[in-house]
Amino acid sequence: MTPIKRKIINDPVYGFITINHPLIFSIISHPYYQRLRRIQQMAMAQLVYPGAVHTRLHHSLGAYHLMSNAVMELRSKGVEITAEEEIAVKAAILLHDIGHGPFSHALEQVLVKGVHHEQLSLQIMHKMNAELGGQLTLAIQIFTDQYHKPFLHQLISGQLDVDRMDYLSRDSFYSGVSEGVIGYDRILKMLVVHEGQLLVEEKGIYSVEKFLVARRQMYWQVYLHKTVLAAEKMLVKILERVREIYTAADEPLVTLSSLDFFLGSFDGEMNDAGLEKFCAIDDHDVMHAVKRWSHHPDKILSLLCRRFLNRELYKARIQSEPFDPAYMAEKKAAAARQFGINDADIHYLCFNGEASNTLYQTRDERINILFKDGSVKDISQIDNALIHQNLSSPVKKFYICLLT
Repeated sequence: MTPIKRKIINDPVYGFITINHPLIFSIISHPYYQRLRRIQQMAMAQLVYPGAVHTRLHHSLGAYHLMSNAVMELRSKGVEITAEEEIAVKAAILLHDIGHGPFSHALEQVLVKGVHHEQLSLQIMHKMNAELGGQLTLAIQIFTDQYHKPFLHQLISGQLDVDRMDYLSRDSFYSGVSEGVIGYDRILKMLVVHEGQLLVEEKGIYSVEKFLVARRQMYWQVYLHKTVLAAEKMLVKILERVREIYTAADEPLVTLSSLDFFLGSFDGEMNDAGLEKFCAIDDHDVMHAVKRWSHHPDKILSLLCRRFLNRELYKARIQSEPFDPAYMAEKKAAAARQFGINDADIHYLCFNGEASNTLYQTRDERINILFKDGSVKDISQIDNALIHQNLSSPVKKFYICLLT
């Protein structure tokens, strides 16, 4: 009898994570998955929280661990999950972020225009499925919510999925921001399946409330921190400038990596050749490019790149009201004089926009609570002052970024 291959991974957040199935080993050892080691989970947040340097690979392994615990908990409550379904849902959560590009959300829709990371994840999963002889077929069905047990998909993608549980716990741990700490273990204990849907037992209401509040606090304190926002916008502006002036004949712009394809000839159609190029780029390619471009003769590009490399970022202000047009015009004029930039290009040095975060998207996703009497209510309908009044109200803030 062949012994079962088994490995344990020592994770700083959860302790030991067990890998014990051939398909999981095949996924983790695949070059597309190993690429996640070279993509930071929190993009530019490390410029404010120096410890936040964990990667997409750390996060996906953590989500896999929580999924293992969730499956075990649901089985203990009599929910039927076959061995095939267990491996498939674990494979799906391992691969849920496989389509993220360099610096994740910071550069999404900028580097690979018009293509969402979930679409890329699915394309990569199909490509890997062909290589693995169809072993990911069930995982893809669950990932796309095409399987007859919707609760399995809801564990991967929903308001209360293991993806969010891990990134809140992990991002809080690595950034040192205690507001993001959630009782993920208690939430997992409170999960239950009712009529095929993933619900939370009544006893778990306050843990879910803490989860939702922690998520909002992490967004404003970490993910949308004004300096993090400024750094991400500066990187976006760098790529926008490169795309505006890009020609293959401009040797100082050429990076000699697959990045060149997406800056120049990419037409928005992600075919197999494009997908192969996408899977060859990561954070290191972008940082190498920024270092190279910091010596480019284009005044705006080299200025932004030098500032970015030395953390001399935009000065950012965030407020609850839109910025007065006269105030914006004054700031743009001052920046134009200071740096000698014309009006057509001043948006690279001074611009404004808006950022919003909604705690609970009641329109398309629900967190349903199962009460002891068998009734089911959405958490936003429960008579609780904090949840009822603040849960689904969007918070919109306005920002200005200015180079000084």
